[in-house]
Amino acid sequence: MSKEDEECFRRIDDWFKEHLPEPEPCKNGEQVITFFKTESTQEMLKMLEPAIGLLEKYRHPYDVVYTNFVGQIVYEDDWQVAVRVQDGKMLIE
Repeated sequence: MSKEDEECFRRIDDWFKEHLPEPEPCKNGEQVITFFKTESTQEMLKMLEPAIGLLEKYRHPYDVVYTNFVGQIVYEDDWQVAVRVQDGKMLIE
């Protein structure tokens, strides 16, 4: 990664650390999957677009997942939800 791209990545990472709280289940090492809420994604696009650009530039695989069903929510804030996972599958409430 070039120095310029590394600086860009660090700015993006710092922004997410500052603006999105780390869910308690993640801090506790619980098995969860986190999803961004679609209604708040517009605000994050200014940071997501350059991050995706870096992933593509360096051919790092990523998934964009949309779902209408997220399973058992164990954490929620304005930006995201965390859902419980067991044996690689989201748990149903």
